[in-house]
Amino acid sequence: MSQKVLITGGNKGIGLAVTRAMIELGHEVVVAARDFSSFPLGGLPQVTEVEVDLSNLDNIPALVETVGEIDILINNAGYMQPKYSYDNYPVEARTALMNVDLYAPVELINAFSQGMKKRGFGRIVNTASIAGQIGHPDVWYGIAKAGIINATKIYGKLLGSDGITVNCIAPSPVETDMQKDNSEERKAEFKKSVPCGRFAEPEEAAKVIVWLATEAPEYVNGTTVDFNNASYVR
Repeated sequence: MSQKVLITGGNKGIGLAVTRAMIELGHEVVVAARDFSSFPLGGLPQVTEVEVDLSNLDNIPALVETVGEIDILINNAGYMQPKYSYDNYPVEARTALMNVDLYAPVELINAFSQGMKKRGFGRIVNTASIAGQIGHPDVWYGIAKAGIINATKIYGKLLGSDGITVNCIAPSPVETDMQKDNSEERKAEFKKSVPCGRFAEPEEAAKVIVWLATEAPEYVNGTTVDFNNASYVR
């Protein structure tokens, strides 16, 4: 059965791979992103593009009204700013990052879960990061991702009795544009800890996200899937 899916940051990287997969499954996909200039799926009848900047939370009500009710929410949009040190991090940069990586996902859960509750069904998947589990040189990125992992647990409890599951994926580095913000030295050092010796491909992460959003049983709720090839052991 075709369902309506909202994917934030679905124009590139992991989000684009999720968008492709959802289209292949026959779902109606709404992609929310800041820039569609290089979006390869524009014009497809199953895809609606909504241009929005989630670093400004004031944009969320208009996004919610434009999209309407949905069955599946994929909170994928996110970014890091490792160029700033922990003790010299501009307030504006911190605010923008926290808005995109943590506050906007929570606000979208609050908004779209209302329609899901009325229908007694919904699937929400958040994209966190291994940075939320082990820390990161971009301190606010790590803090935001730790927050979204905790929010997943909270909302899983709050919404589970309404037929809504809330889950999360915590990837180690994935081969996306985000890697341009990491130094070659840091990337090489991290790969040494990965048994298979490489970063993940976006399509691999997308398979986990799509499974959580479509095929995972209802009992999988409030959980975070460690997606890291055993590069991090608790």
